[in-house]
Amino acid sequence: MDVVWFRDLIICISGAVLAVVLIFTAVLMYLLYRKTNSVLDLIKTASKNIQVITSIVRDEVAKPIIGMAVFIQGIRQGINTISKFFRK
Repeated sequence: MDVVWFRDLIICISGAVLAVVLIFTAVLMYLLYRKTNSVLDLIKTASKNIQVITSIVRDEVAKPIIGMAVFIQGIRQGINTISKFFRK
């Protein structure tokens, strides 16, 4: 047995081990992709639901409150303007 034979044997064994490691890594990556993909789908649906809820709250609650606040502020400013007019 010569050194060249051992070198070739080590190269073959290293190639086989590398192939097994690459296949194992590919399988693990695929399983990880499937799990994260389902989680990402759940996150997307949850974010869409939150977006719908916030738009409903904005349209049904925030806009009327803002409109009422603007109306009250306009009345108050009008009263202040009229009172300044009568003070002078």
